[in-house]
Amino acid sequence: MKVAIPRLVIAGTHSGVGKTTISIGVMAALKRRGLKVQPFKVGPDYIDPMYHLVATGLPSRNLDSWMVPPEAMVGLFDRAARRADISVVEGVMGLFDGHSGLDDAGSTAQVAKLIDSPVILIINVGAMARSAAAIALGYQRFDPELDLKGFIVNGVGGPRHFQWVKEAIEQTTSLPVLGYLPKNEADLKLPERHLGLVPTAEQGELVAFFDKLVSQIEETLDIDGLLRVAHSAGPLVPENSGLFPVEPVSPLVRIAVARDEAFSFYYQDNLDLLEAHGAELVHFSPLEDRVLPENIGGIYIGGGFPEMFADKLSRNQSFIADLRRLASEGMPIYAECGGLMYLCRGVTDFEGNRYPLAGLVPGWSAMTRKLSRMGYVEVEFGRDTVLATAGTRLRGHEFHWSELEEALPSPAYRMTHPHIANEGYAEGNLLASYVHLHFGTDPQLAPNFVRVCHRHQRGRNIFDK
Repeated sequence: MKVAIPRLVIAGTHSGVGKTTISIGVMAALKRRGLKVQPFKVGPDYIDPMYHLVATGLPSRNLDSWMVPPEAMVGLFDRAARRADISVVEGVMGLFDGHSGLDDAGSTAQVAKLIDSPVILIINVGAMARSAAAIALGYQRFDPELDLKGFIVNGVGGPRHFQWVKEAIEQTTSLPVLGYLPKNEADLKLPERHLGLVPTAEQGELVAFFDKLVSQIEETLDIDGLLRVAHSAGPLVPENSGLFPVEPVSPLVRIAVARDEAFSFYYQDNLDLLEAHGAELVHFSPLEDRVLPENIGGIYIGGGFPEMFADKLSRNQSFIADLRRLASEGMPIYAECGGLMYLCRGVTDFEGNRYPLAGLVPGWSAMTRKLSRMGYVEVEFGRDTVLATAGTRLRGHEFHWSELEEALPSPAYRMTHPHIANEGYAEGNLLASYVHLHFGTDPQLAPNFVRVCHRHQRGRNIFDK
């Protein structure tokens, strides 16, 4: 049965145009009206969804049509969106920017078309007036299959400037301009660091920021107009992602998930899939806890900023000793990016200070002064691991400012795109890599990890069939 799901994609002409600020402002304004708002983020971003959570009170979910098969991605969207009153999707980069310059794979435009959603485009008009209409017209005509419904303009110098821009765009495109944000509003800018925005967990109280932002959004954006656009979306046919069990699975095993200021990068769907296949997730902090949670069968350490907390992580020797003990007993451990760095012998920070860490991966990770790697990758498992068997091919993503100081033995993957290289470390119960994986990429990833964790807890070899 088709279901009406009000939905809206907020896209930009390019990165830095104000997508996150405007998106979270719109989300918070809709929540203030009493609506249950389900947030989404296009692409492999971790930090923007944290702001979505603060704005709406609901976990944000990533929509990635390159890493995740399109039918599975649509199913994940459908599953979350039908539980809310309205869904707001923040785009990534420019509207048509994706995996390559030859097609729209992985782009905001492709995601919008896959979920059959209307799109509002943000244009920064800080140094133009009527010229904004030429930009708007180009985006309107570039892809006739895209349901572009209107515009929001940013960097506006004042009411008169807005009127000029609005008249030019609406006359040229016959589409509405649904409001603006003013130029040079320093209080509405979010702080950044080397991986993008600073995570919400490190910013303390955000109430004052959100109050100011929502007041501005309600003053200069047409929220009623945005709601009309969202409700113009056609009904969706229910999609089965094929990732979740048909029948509910009772909890089989407790899996410990690292959650603190140093480790916070997780796809919400990864956590949901683990729970759906029988995991009871319990959180722990490598920064604050002295030992790991009791009665666990596995450990998941996501990405984050261990380099910013390396001294404190290194001084928590009680926790490191407990982690080493469990690893020596065969505890399944999966770690991504920041998790890999933590499991190394240590990390060298931006100033050259060296901090010993867990020592489960035989190498050191060193911060660099420039972005080391960013982008989509394709990998093939070189051996059986806690996630998949040798030969399994997956798509993933890398984004880091550090490098390993030496090549690791027992690589987890053979990277096949964008270049050929060995990647990560896999030895027995441990899998650690710079590669971030979305468990929607392969329906076996989440159940495989739950299964090996359950087997470990029951005292069996994790690779027993």
